[in-house]
Amino acid sequence: MQNKIPVGILGATGIVGQRFIQLLEQHPWFEVAWLAASERSEGRAYAEAVRWRLKTPIPPAIANLSLSPAAPEGAPKVVFAALDAAVAGELEPRFAAAGCALISNSSALRMGKDVPLVIPEVNADHMRLIECQSSRRKSGGFVVTNPNCSAIGLVLALAPLHRRFQIQTVMAVTMQAVSGAGYPGVASLDILGNVIPFISKEEEKMEQETRKLLGSLNGAGVVPAAFKMSAQCNRVALEDGHTESVSVQLKEQVRAEEIVAAWTEFRSIPQERNLPTAPQSPLRYVRASDRPQPRFDVEVGHGMTVTVGRLRPCGVLDWKFTVLSHNTIRGAAGAALLNAELLKDQGYLG
Repeated sequence: MQNKIPVGILGATGIVGQRFIQLLEQHPWFEVAWLAASERSEGRAYAEAVRWRLKTPIPPAIANLSLSPAAPEGAPKVVFAALDAAVAGELEPRFAAAGCALISNSSALRMGKDVPLVIPEVNADHMRLIECQSSRRKSGGFVVTNPNCSAIGLVLALAPLHRRFQIQTVMAVTMQAVSGAGYPGVASLDILGNVIPFISKEEEKMEQETRKLLGSLNGAGVVPAAFKMSAQCNRVALEDGHTESVSVQLKEQVRAEEIVAAWTEFRSIPQERNLPTAPQSPLRYVRASDRPQPRFDVEVGHGMTVTVGRLRPCGVLDWKFTVLSHNTIRGAAGAALLNAELLKDQGYLG
């Protein structure tokens, strides 16, 4: 424990904050030493302030930790943030300015020119944008973000195809679990027996973030990938797991076997470096005609593996398939944790 890096969690009582705590309980590199939430929770023991919604219990070491003010004073040098975007835009830069490595799950700063938006298997080289941030030059602090929960699964499925065959067009329709809305999230009378074909700003996030993630680093910024993309996002009455129906047009004609090989052979830095949270296989292809399904596939790789299935020709574009990812693990807390592991591996956390 003495050799572990102390870390803090901003927004510790929310669903993603709870996932951070769960995933960090037995982490070999990091130890939770500081928690912060809203003003109404300050000074209270974590177990008293939180409405714990996960299936595993609150770790005993965390239950009695007092919640601190959401301010950089007294925070450790490494902080995970699970804040609402309206709060994060003002608060996260304060932590970076104070010298903290702020690893954020919020959308507030993702599209900033000098802010790395990273999936370690896809664009680890974008971490170099850290050196362009004014806080890095002044205090040593910086901000790194992970993508939207629906963009992560999609981009992991697209990345091997874009690298080998070059994508020209993407169309994606999502069926997103209610845990993606946080807690209490969507009212039960709105979602039970229903599908809601609107999630605020979700389609814009998917379209913009996907192109940034698959874009190329160019000096102090990222040149977005040039392909066209359209996203339609729906909230469905499911606890965990975002399912996406995707169609793609590729620059060249390829066979189905070549696409499946691109997915199943896909490995990158997290697997090569054996990072603790990295799944052995970031992508898994299932051949059953009715898979993937959240009930059976969402927990694969401890929630960090994205499952792809139903590859078949598309009558409008070239190919269509289904993607499933765990939205609060690979799509949120697990994504940020893997970014932190990459940062440590690259020497940014000391």
